[in-house]
Amino acid sequence: MEYSKGNIGRVFTVRIDTGEDLLQELEGIATKENIKSAVFTLLGAVAKVNLVVGPKENAIPPEPMWVNHTEPQEVIGIGNIFTEEGRPKIHLHTAAGRGDNVNVGCLRGESAAFMVLEVFIMEIDGMEAMRAFDATKGFAPISFGKN
Repeated sequence: MEYSKGNIGRVFTVRIDTGEDLLQELEGIATKENIKSAVFTLLGAVAKVNLVVGPKENAIPPEPMWVNHTEPQEVIGIGNIFTEEGRPKIHLHTAAGRGDNVNVGCLRGESAAFMVLEVFIMEIDGMEAMRAFDATKGFAPISFGKN
C-alpha cells in the first residue's frame, strides 16, 4: 500500500448539457482550470454510455467486458482526476439504469448527456499524485511523489 495526503482545494459545480460528452467535458475543465488531483461525484442522465462491467476472465492484465447503452439511462457516479503523461485522466465508476436494467462499471469512450449531468469536483491540494501506465497490470494506477 502507498498513500499520500492533501487538503480540499477549489470546489467546482459543473453542468453538462444534452449531447455533450461527459469525459471530454471533464477533461476540458481539468485542463482549463489546471486541476491535477481531484475527486468528483455526479448524477443525472446519459443518452448513450459505454461501461466496462468487469474482466472477461480472472487474468491480469484483464480483457474488458463491455456493456453499451444507446437509450437514455439514469446515472450516479464517483471518480477521480489525475494526470497521465501530462494530461488529465478521468477514472469514473458509475451505475447506469433504465427500468429494471442496471449496470455498474467503469465509463470509457464516448458518452452523451441526456437533459443534464451535474458534477461536483473537489480539488485535492498539497500532494503529488499521477498515473503511469503499467504494462504488466494493463492500466495506469495512481503513483505518489514526495510531500
